[in-house]
Amino acid sequence: QSLFSRHDSVGQRRMAQLHKGRRGKLEVSPNLWAGIGLVRGGAGTALVGDPKTVATRIQEYQELGIDTFIFSGYPHLEEAYRVAELLLPELRSTCKQSDVQSVAAG
Repeated sequence: QSLFSRHDSVGQRRMAQLHKGRRGKLEVSPNLWAGIGLVRGGAGTALVGDPKTVATRIQEYQELGIDTFIFSGYPHLEEAYRVAELLLPELRSTCKQSDVQSVAAG
């Protein structure tokens, strides 16, 4: 973590300020985890939880007006399969159909 905190990246510094290195402060919002910067460089957060919970959080973000999401995970190929098999079916049942179609096609 000390290596990443020395980066010039403004985003990396802001992420470190969110949790100040304390593990108990890594969940910055319900199911929004800020611990990615502890294990790799770069700023970022992750929606964490079971597929139903993550789909619910995505729907809440949509209701706030957020209409674009970047889904990524490690390893990339396996996470792409997990999203397709587990998360997309949940999104289809909780989100507007037009939104899910644009996500699946994008």
